Amino acid sequence: MKKTKINADVVILASGSGKRMMADKNKILLDLGDRPIIAHTIAKFYNHPRIRKIILAIREEDQDQIDSIIGEYGFRDIIKVVGGSERQDSIYNCIGVLSGDTHILLIHDGARPFVDEDIITRSIMETVDCGATCVGVPSKDTVKIVGPDGLIIDTPDRSQVWCAQTPQTFRFDLIRDAHMRARQESFLGTDDASLVERYGYRVKMIMGSYMNNKITTPEDIKQARYILLDR
Repeated sequence: MKKTKINADVVILASGSGKRMMADKNKILLDLGDRPIIAHTIAKFYNHPRIRKIILAIREEDQDQIDSIIGEYGFRDIIKVVGGSERQDSIYNCIGVLSGDTHILLIHDGARPFVDEDIITRSIMETVDCGATCVGVPSKDTVKIVGPDGLIIDTPDRSQVWCAQTPQTFRFDLIRDAHMRARQESFLGTDDASLVERYGYRVKMIMGSYMNNKITTPEDIKQARYILLDR
């Protein structure tokens, strides 16, 4: 990995489970083509010229398999951190191993292997300008806000509704402070952008890709295999 003037580091979340995948292991360890999902994801950042450090949030029970993948595919200098009980805890743990020389921090789901170089580059450069960005795509569907009784409360204007993806990218001091405050207040956000928004900072949405899907269910991995074959 090459060093750049902008010290951009990435946290890749690989500490989930296989419950919704109905698998007997962490979904990121499942094969996609000729290698595990997480190997595809790591490679996108490992080979990117602007990424300096990769911090991998893992489950303790997956450590041997993760070590094997890192060795098999020649990934060097990967920092592994055992995740917490919640996604937010895992990111907090990863932030704790970074020092003040990190300028920009990207946070990415390990189960999104189709992120591309352009998305990563734009995430970094836009964040240099505005401090916080979130990758996403405009919603193709009409979204309904539904109450606990199952009745529709509201229908937002679809032109203003985006589906959030990752990476979500931040000036390091901004996301570090947001996570520290959230922990002090026992606040659990839906994603990292929501933490930054909670404390009054505006996050810029930038265009992602409809192929940058998170692999969560058996249907998702079937679709991912079709995408891989089409490339």
